[in-house]
Amino acid sequence: MESLRKLFRIGHGPSSSHTIAPRRAADRFKRRYPNAERFRVTLYGSLAATGKGHMTDTAIEEAFAPVPVELVWRPDKELPLHPNGMRFRAIFADGAVSDPWQVYSLGGGALGDDQSPPPQSPYDVTCFAELLELCGRTGLSLWEYVEQCEGPEIWDFLGEIWQAMRRAITHGLAGEGLLPGGLGVSRKAWVFYRKTLLSDSQFSQLQLLSAYALAVAEENAAGGVVVTAPTCGSCGVLPAVLRYVQERVNCSDLSIAHALATAGLIGNLVKRNGSISGAEVGCQGEIGVACAMAAGAAAQLLGGTVRQIEYAAEMGLEHHLGLTCDPVAGLVQIPCIERNAFAATRALAAADYALLTDGTHRISFDDVVTVMAETGHNLPSLYRETATGGLAAAYQRRQEQLELLDE
Repeated sequence: MESLRKLFRIGHGPSSSHTIAPRRAADRFKRRYPNAERFRVTLYGSLAATGKGHMTDTAIEEAFAPVPVELVWRPDKELPLHPNGMRFRAIFADGAVSDPWQVYSLGGGALGDDQSPPPQSPYDVTCFAELLELCGRTGLSLWEYVEQCEGPEIWDFLGEIWQAMRRAITHGLAGEGLLPGGLGVSRKAWVFYRKTLLSDSQFSQLQLLSAYALAVAEENAAGGVVVTAPTCGSCGVLPAVLRYVQERVNCSDLSIAHALATAGLIGNLVKRNGSISGAEVGCQGEIGVACAMAAGAAAQLLGGTVRQIEYAAEMGLEHHLGLTCDPVAGLVQIPCIERNAFAATRALAAADYALLTDGTHRISFDDVVTVMAETGHNLPSLYRETATGGLAAAYQRRQEQLELLDE
């Protein structure tokens, strides 16, 4: 299981798989061939199918600038190891061409290639059952186990992550107007926030939670700076829940960092034993995992035991099983933005539910991760971030019908 530094990444939206990872790959390849006259990048599978909507071309071109790059789109073909494949070549002034570098965007901004050895793990557990046994035997809390494995310097890192999350909420709440992409989607977070401040409704606090989640998701859709949690497409859930709970119970920033550590453990367990890539397992691997991370973090902040935290995380993921990734027009907007708000409220509900119990339940978090991976692999590719089925297809059909009526 990798360091939390590999899970929480600060970067520009709208997609960790489609913008952050390709930008990182292009940066790495450019450093390898600094004298190249130009570059050629071939994008495969989901990267090619929704790359333009996710601003993949912009991310790669900016990374290679001022050196020109030729982009080749191959949505009809997938490379062997993952649906998000890329192949890089450098072309020199004398016409020589470099050997190809084949690399994959694995989700959450992570990269992998055919030759890379598996990363070294600072953790010695591989599943939540082992965490429960360890904590029960030693008396450690989950965040104390993170400190034991990563060292006390992890709190400075998670403190920076929390400040970046807070900035994304603040910027998102101030943003107004249309989001880029042509769908005509307007920012709603600022409206939710202002109406909530003026409301004395019994529902106003949950409306505030939705405003925070929308703020970050909209900031991501606009290409702003967000934190992968575990991905850009699901980046609004965890910060919204953490800020909401912090304001409700007045907990310290250090307590929030401890909650981030627990959330990171949950996300990393899914990353190790399942997937956080929408192109690989659908949106259950993004929004579902974000909900599990936020539910576990909230349960901890509200005084839950390790077993109650595990139960909250299990419910957060279980009740998103089978969720498809079918972004309309290939943009991280519909249904992605609203899903962040609904997952945030569901995460808090899961934490509340778990705290009403003693944490005993029949289906474990590890079971749900296994089923999520199986379900995702059984989903047809049109429901895994290719924008060729589901809501994306329904929207396209309606647009075509409207065009026929206009003729």
